[in-house]
Amino acid sequence: MTDISKDQVRHVAHLARLAVSEEEVEVMTKQLGDIIHYAELLNELDTTGVEPTTHVLDLKNVMRKDEPRKWITREDALKNAPDHQAGQFKVPAILE
Repeated sequence: MTDISKDQVRHVAHLARLAVSEEEVEVMTKQLGDIIHYAELLNELDTTGVEPTTHVLDLKNVMRKDEPRKWITREDALKNAPDHQAGQFKVPAILE
């Protein structure tokens, strides 16, 4: 089993830009060690015949096919606009 050292905990905390006290290093060393030991238990499982997965649910693409279709004209798009100018929607300015 792989153990994690206090120096490794300090190094990871440094990389994550976390300020940790010595008491926190002690606690994190034990907690991370427990997590590593638990993950190593998974290596003992017999996974022969189990297909690798990236997600537990069978996901499907819900987007429509990208096929050309007839589109409305610019005039039809602008006919319900409260205000338009030069073929474009005219909206209130948001920047000064």
